[in-house]
Amino acid sequence: MSRLPLLPVDVLGGHVRTPGILELEPTDAGIVLHRMPSWARQQHNDVALTLVETMPSGARIEMVTDATLLELDVHLTHVQLGAEPARPAAFDLVIDDEVVELRTTGEGTTIVVDPATGDAEFLPGGPTTVRFDGLPAGSKRVEVWLPQAAAVRLIELRAEGTVQAGAERGRRRWVHYGSSISHCLEAERPTGVWPVVAARLADVDLQSFAFAGQCHLDPFAARMIARQPADLITAKLGINVVNGDTLRERTFVPALHGLLDTVREHHPDVPLLVITPIACPVAEDHPGPTPLIDGRCTVVDRPAALALGSLTLSRIRELEREVVAARQATDANLHLLEGTELFGDGDLDDLPDGLHPNAAGYERMGRRFFELAFTDGGPFAISP
Repeated sequence: MSRLPLLPVDVLGGHVRTPGILELEPTDAGIVLHRMPSWARQQHNDVALTLVETMPSGARIEMVTDATLLELDVHLTHVQLGAEPARPAAFDLVIDDEVVELRTTGEGTTIVVDPATGDAEFLPGGPTTVRFDGLPAGSKRVEVWLPQAAAVRLIELRAEGTVQAGAERGRRRWVHYGSSISHCLEAERPTGVWPVVAARLADVDLQSFAFAGQCHLDPFAARMIARQPADLITAKLGINVVNGDTLRERTFVPALHGLLDTVREHHPDVPLLVITPIACPVAEDHPGPTPLIDGRCTVVDRPAALALGSLTLSRIRELEREVVAARQATDANLHLLEGTELFGDGDLDDLPDGLHPNAAGYERMGRRFFELAFTDGGPFAISP
């Protein structure tokens, strides 16, 4: 039987949907996938955020197609910390809500970062083709979940068959804000990212604003969340503040109130859940910063005068409880979840660097979050 030709799909023309991606930026070298809008990208000066917001954690390409073969030409940018090899970029194929295939590749450009100094070396590489074949015949809903651990520039999408975007599915839209522990660089596959695990179990549409190292209650982040259509909102806050020692007690509380105020100006009644930090033993009762040395999260001893007013994880949890409790008197849809219920002292075997869970830890976090937030009695449960 003769095969149909592989034909390019017009991604920019709306022939597919790209949930989790806010902007598709066409360039001479392909389409850059942005999880931050252009106005927000102009309001920071951190080169790391410029990179990680193009890592499509929680994002995917969706289509309805009768194709039995799909190909994506992509240019990937990986990050390698020290001597530890960069994790391969992983693509998950989901057909009619079932994960059916995984493709991984280490091709592309690699940025080698010295964790101690922040110095970076670029090892240039070229594009690669990710191929999914043997798809079942007939019309089906196909999702390609994009790698959370590599920046992606999409050069071309091709299909052996017809492709259309398909109708919106009418699912609730969940907007999540968080750090590397929600970005989940250490997950083995994009559907193993813990917010993705929970979103797929709950059948909701995820927009992830989880950026590794970049959850600092920035004003632009609050506005970014507020301007999104949302039925559910979560903010998992605290660990990056300690990691970078970026806020003190005097500034953390007003910043948290400011984030909540900004979100509530646009979404006054949407269920809003603040999640406190998960367990991180070295930072529980010691302030940051917390550099990674020899692959382990460590703390830095400082004179008492410099430590005055600095934050530990245990203190951040106390402050978040106080802020949420004070606001709940006038905000019945504001909730708090202890991060240690998602990943606590009993889970530390799955915290290999003392800071980030491994793949098994993230999977467990996603399932626990689903049970705590989306089932009966949870803040996101659908009322009978």
